Amino acid sequence: MTDNTWLDRWDERYSNDEFVYGTAPNNYLKDQLQKLNLGSILFPAEGEGRNAVFAAQLGWNVSAFDISSEGKNKALQLAETNNVKIDYQVGELQTLDFQEEQFDAIALIYAHFPADIKSSIHRMLDKYLRKGGFIIFEAFSKSHLELVLKNEKVGGPKDIGSLFSIDEIISDFPNYDIIELIETEIELNEGIFHNGTGSVIRFIGQKK
Repeated sequence: MTDNTWLDRWDERYSNDEFVYGTAPNNYLKDQLQKLNLGSILFPAEGEGRNAVFAAQLGWNVSAFDISSEGKNKALQLAETNNVKIDYQVGELQTLDFQEEQFDAIALIYAHFPADIKSSIHRMLDKYLRKGGFIIFEAFSKSHLELVLKNEKVGGPKDIGSLFSIDEIISDFPNYDIIELIETEIELNEGIFHNGTGSVIRFIGQKK
């Protein structure tokens, strides 16, 4: 079940007119997506749709989901502004009707699920990716906790369990050829909630 405080937090964040992480795609996603052949892609925890809309503009067949209906409203608004269509569902992953091996790529961009379910979400998502398909992942690392405590404007969870480590990614995605898996510091400038130096895990994996 969704924690209502968690849901309320995201609905409140996305209910403003402003796109809180901006409307431009994440830089890592942008760079990596353009290296892949077009196909079907899933964006979990997609929020206001900036990455999904970018993929649709490239010609991908885009599906997305989030627990926030406010996020969906903003995403569909952004899609309409950019004359593209995305399939956006609201709900927890296990309640949605995605099919096994439906997708050629899954993009996990700052998809910080609660600590007690994040690994099980990754395992569920794996079923929806075809063999040979790709995971594109960027999210805050456990080292980020020190940075966000110094500068709240950089954003990200303040509990260590919701942050990621390289070992967790290897454990959650064991059946992947690792194309890239690094922990690195980057400068973020995404809307009003991702600004400053952050520590991230970046992962590109191809399903065996």
